[in-house]
Amino acid sequence: MQDATPLPQDLEACHALIVQQATLLDDLAAARQKLTQQNQELELAIQKLLARLYGHRRERFEDPAQMKLNFAADGSLQEGLADAAAEAEQVVQEYTVRRTLRKAKPRHEELPDHLPRYEVLAEVPESKKECPEHGPRELVGYDETTTLEFERPKLRVRVTKYPKYACPGNPQCGVIQPPRPNSLVEGNRYDTSAAAEIVVGKYGYHLPVYRQQDWFAGSGWRPERSTLLNILASAAYVLEPLYHHYAAFVRGSPVVGTDETKGMLLLPRVIPWPRPGDAKSQRIYEVLREARAQNKSHVSARMWVYRGLDSHAANVFDFTVSRHRDGPQEFLKNYSGVLLGDCYSGFESIVVGSGSRMVRAACHAHARRYVYQAREHHPREAAELLALYRRLYDIEDQVRGKSAEEVLAVRGQQSAPIVEEVGRWLASERASRVLPKSALGEAVRYLRNQWDALGVFLRDGRVPFDNNETEQLMKQVATGRKNWLFVGSVEAGYRAAILLTIVSTAHRHHLDVWLYVKDVLDRLLAGDRNFEALRADRWAQAHPEAIREHRVQEVRYRADAKTSRRARRRLLEQRARAPSP
Repeated sequence: MQDATPLPQDLEACHALIVQQATLLDDLAAARQKLTQQNQELELAIQKLLARLYGHRRERFEDPAQMKLNFAADGSLQEGLADAAAEAEQVVQEYTVRRTLRKAKPRHEELPDHLPRYEVLAEVPESKKECPEHGPRELVGYDETTTLEFERPKLRVRVTKYPKYACPGNPQCGVIQPPRPNSLVEGNRYDTSAAAEIVVGKYGYHLPVYRQQDWFAGSGWRPERSTLLNILASAAYVLEPLYHHYAAFVRGSPVVGTDETKGMLLLPRVIPWPRPGDAKSQRIYEVLREARAQNKSHVSARMWVYRGLDSHAANVFDFTVSRHRDGPQEFLKNYSGVLLGDCYSGFESIVVGSGSRMVRAACHAHARRYVYQAREHHPREAAELLALYRRLYDIEDQVRGKSAEEVLAVRGQQSAPIVEEVGRWLASERASRVLPKSALGEAVRYLRNQWDALGVFLRDGRVPFDNNETEQLMKQVATGRKNWLFVGSVEAGYRAAILLTIVSTAHRHHLDVWLYVKDVLDRLLAGDRNFEALRADRWAQAHPEAIREHRVQEVRYRADAKTSRRARRRLLEQRARAPSP
């Protein structure tokens, strides 16, 4: 064993050694803190990946400690809690009655009466028709069973004859024929019924065209993929004016929710030159040229959605080749109202550039999600903030369906004090001690940076508390993207945005999407330009038979179940807080 380093004998050398060792200890402590922070960040990244792969997507948080708070000394608060408990109990009772009646209703297993029926007579063997003791048996009646059969879709060819009339012996008079209607493709080879099936198949049921080949082949027609793509392109061309009407319609909404998701765009062989004065085409040229210089085969494009609220109930999609703000800036260039979205910096620059026309509102679900992700390493702080958010969501649940004025009044009375409490926590010394790069540090930074935008809902009762309903529309793109994998060209991206808008908006109003798409194609081809009547909300009023009632009931039942679940929790909390007799 080697001998230890001898200690210095004089005082100055000892002081220098102590200072050196103290500096070394400080460096080691800083390195340890850095490693601890990095470890926490890596653990958080692993948790996110595991949750994405195997975990539940819900972020429900139940903190039993919140039921142990004692508010017995505050009489006014006890009175408010009692009123809330009474309201919650009423909600639970109403939901229980509706659910009981729903379950008590006999299950309807009869096949629909409107389906065509035919009879089949089951043959009795001749040997059974004769009784060995009494002779021939007599027919005394029938037992019936009804069996649902499925036939593959039937295709048929319509042959339209156009009579020709001419003056005998006078060719100078020419030939007279009936006028031919506008059609999707030249020669009217494919009917709008086929086009509607292809459109809904790809953007409603997410079937890529190569699967639709097999689908149609089962009915006796095997089209080329290029044929199906040409029909899609023709349908998008016919529907484009209605798409622009939907875009203008959504821009008339006082609040527009927006979100975006990725999509693979294959790099074209020829990069289109930008049009003078067109910022969007200039951005396309720059992005594609840069990808070509880097020998890439594709770029990460974006599909945006803009969701109108209340009476402006439509979902409008827009395609861009990048996440640059040019896309939403072009779509919203004449918009006046509230823009609800995530913390994308481009939204801030768009709102600032609009002057006073637009106000940016932030999504509280994003803020809560950051806090939720910090609960593993900061359980106490996260539990406090999540409890406050739970109270805010309870208030939003109670005002759902009320007018904007009523919502604003309730928020000002009940939500504003809770938001102020969150602000005090952010300004406290505890928040200042949080490591900036920790999970809770990210939540604190997000809340502070977006604080003004997060408070917009307190000043406008029309603004939703979060942007979840808009973000859920991205599932329609993501599900399709998983099947058709990529977009083949910029023009194909535009067509996808048009067709997604039509299909998604029809789905939002619980329509038979095929019936809607076919009727709209027929009327547009016939020259109908009454776009208001062609909108899904107006079309549904004129075609109530096309509304999927089971979807309407399903949405209502889910909303009732969520409201009842939260009311039950509030009731349990009130009972736990009640003082012991």
